[in-house]
Amino acid sequence: MRILSKLALALSCTVMAQAAYAQQVSNNVVKIGILNDQSGVYADFGGKFSVEAARMAVQDFGGKVLGAPIEIVNADHQNKPDVAASIARQWYDTENVDAIMELTTSSVALAVQGLSKDKKKINIVTGAATTELTGKQCSPYGFHWAYDTHSLAVGTGGALVDQGGKKWYFLTADYAFGYSLEDQTSQFVKAKGGEVVGSVRHPLAASDFSSFLLQAQSSGADVIGLANAGLDTQNAIKQASEFGITQGGQRLAALLFTLAEVKGLGAQAAQGLTLTEGWYWDQSDENRAFAKRFQEKTGRMPNMIHVGTYSAVLQYLKAIQKAGTDATEPVAEALHEMPVEDVFAKNGKVLPNGRMVYDMYLFQVKKPEESKGEWDLYTQLAKVPGDEAFIKAAESGCALTQ
Repeated sequence: MRILSKLALALSCTVMAQAAYAQQVSNNVVKIGILNDQSGVYADFGGKFSVEAARMAVQDFGGKVLGAPIEIVNADHQNKPDVAASIARQWYDTENVDAIMELTTSSVALAVQGLSKDKKKINIVTGAATTELTGKQCSPYGFHWAYDTHSLAVGTGGALVDQGGKKWYFLTADYAFGYSLEDQTSQFVKAKGGEVVGSVRHPLAASDFSSFLLQAQSSGADVIGLANAGLDTQNAIKQASEFGITQGGQRLAALLFTLAEVKGLGAQAAQGLTLTEGWYWDQSDENRAFAKRFQEKTGRMPNMIHVGTYSAVLQYLKAIQKAGTDATEPVAEALHEMPVEDVFAKNGKVLPNGRMVYDMYLFQVKKPEESKGEWDLYTQLAKVPGDEAFIKAAESGCALTQ
């Protein structure tokens, strides 16, 4: 009887402890929203594959935090800031979503971060690039996780100038992301002794790049910088090949190009391209093991957006565990304090402006005959240390660092 009594007491204490933990979680569930492009030009870039990465993070964490279940919800923002803001508002106001992540497309990310700041909710961006997220439009509850335009400019821009690509012409997507990427790369090109001889802007999801490419071709530039992403970059590269641009001696710099787009374009068309990513599946045994799990679920290898989303969700859950609550202020504080150490980032750190700093890598796309398999597409050329790749907090323009 005494043994039964002790077991009953232990069980009662466990139940009471779990109940106490759950009281620290709003609505007794931690709900994370993955908001991104699932049907447009960036659907492969992040899309539903980022949603699967988020689910993997929840699974690896154990499915619960502080005794409360973890739920992933997702939606397609169609690359429209008003649509994204409407979804985010509904999630926050009526569906009890605690944090929103991924947020492909800079204009969308800025809109949702502004709303999240007003609502005092955490957002973690992995799919958008503009440095304004941790610059003038920074938020005490906003975090930028995977990459940004500055890190891409330092990686791809710097390498090509060093290799003799002194004169640049930009073909730029006509929205916040494109402007930021062109501006950051231009500054770095000039700082390295190069010059910008011109630029042209194209609408998002353009189908015909012929007039833009002809202007770039006639500019006399050594390098045509593609300040766009997703299918826009793929289509521009395909049409540049038709015009014989690279055959004529000019180089294409894909300023934001990931494994997903390289695979979609094909090694034959993409060979020789230089690009910057923050993660590649074949860099280590740990990366290969994660990529194999991801491929089993999705049929493809992940890029830095997918694994960055995994890392962001995992770190958010770790922060809730550390804070002992899912309340925004203590969780944000924990996110700023905790090192980032997972399959995505080694020795990562979060700056006061919300920028997560980790090492980036410069890659070159292999020639078809160099590839040993379907996804064996990159040769690593260099590592760009995080402190070089990202803007220092004090220089970012974020008021939180003053």
